[in-house]
Amino acid sequence: MTVRTAWQAITRNPVHFLASSWPWRSLGYLVSGVLTGAATAAALTALLVGGMLLALALVGLLLLLAAGLSGPVVARFERWRLRLVDLDPAPDPHRVPELPGPRAWLATRLREQQTWRELGYVAVSVLALWWLDLGVLVASLALPVMAVTEIVVDPFIPWYGVAFLLVATPVLLLVAAFPITVWAGARAAFARSVLSPMDAELGARLGEVARSRARLVDAFEVERRRIERDLHDGAQQRLVALTIALGMARLDLVEGTPAALGVAEAHEQARLALAELRELIRGVHPQVLTDRGLAAATTEMASRSPLPVTVDVALPGRAPAPVEATAYFVVAEALANVAKHSGATRAEVRGRLLGELLVVEISDDGIGGADPAAGTGLAGLADRAAAADGTLSVSSPTGGPTVITVEIPCPSA
Repeated sequence: MTVRTAWQAITRNPVHFLASSWPWRSLGYLVSGVLTGAATAAALTALLVGGMLLALALVGLLLLLAAGLSGPVVARFERWRLRLVDLDPAPDPHRVPELPGPRAWLATRLREQQTWRELGYVAVSVLALWWLDLGVLVASLALPVMAVTEIVVDPFIPWYGVAFLLVATPVLLLVAAFPITVWAGARAAFARSVLSPMDAELGARLGEVARSRARLVDAFEVERRRIERDLHDGAQQRLVALTIALGMARLDLVEGTPAALGVAEAHEQARLALAELRELIRGVHPQVLTDRGLAAATTEMASRSPLPVTVDVALPGRAPAPVEATAYFVVAEALANVAKHSGATRAEVRGRLLGELLVVEISDDGIGGADPAAGTGLAGLADRAAAADGTLSVSSPTGGPTVITVEIPCPSA
């Protein structure tokens, strides 16, 4: 697992933690916090005192205004400083672009609240946080600093005392790395929660959107299976019975008579309707996909393609049904696009499970130049993949070849 924050680093194996850069990053974060806090306190004190002393003059009002505007300046620097102990960049609500759709009101509200959050953070930082940073540094580094000072300053310390201090100092420094990193992680978490509330609020909203989308996809899949079942057990069985009845009627008629010709035509039309209905049922949700999985269903689909298709789908087991259905229909629509638009002579479908990601590639030797914005169906493929939290990429230089890659999260297979 990639370590992104000081909190995550402190939970790792102690040896790995001490050998990493996180103790040094945390130390730098706290030292810079002390320097920033002291400088901010001195600047605000000077501005406020000067503003009150010169309140009757315009200069005093300008000084007070400058003190009030310190919030966004300090907050922006704090967000930059967070990168020392939190590798995920903290978004600045003042710089977030206008969000489309229902998220626009949330971004606007966050911008309105942010100035007050930043002023409050500056006040807490000046009154408490940088003092706490200094206290943690002093408490953690006091003993190793005293040990080093004792070795340097005291010329009469015996050799065994020097040896003890030389051994104890590195141990004390290693121990000091833990409280320093713990406080740096807590400090950074507090700063992010105050200065970048968009992470939590917008994340919660988008999480609910993702869950509602998943529920809609599941409901659509259930409805599609119901339609398939009704067609298979209802309309298809009636057409089968009609075809058999017309075939039996043909046996009782004399060939060449008008009645025999009419029944033969009706029998042929019934057979064609039955074939089309079976093809429609396979398009709604093929039974082979349910019974035998993605590899068999893709092979069966390729056998019906108007151009040769090589299938190489090798999975260690069955993927979840929604993942299989999404991958199958992406492949089906991609092969239909290949047959209609690419001018290809052959195509290939390749599928593998890489960790917890199902990766399917559809390639062809056509003329290339496929553009998702050109209305060739690629945008629909991307939307279908996105409905399962997947992604779709297209490589289609002019002259070919075209390679469509879809990646779908697959937690178990």
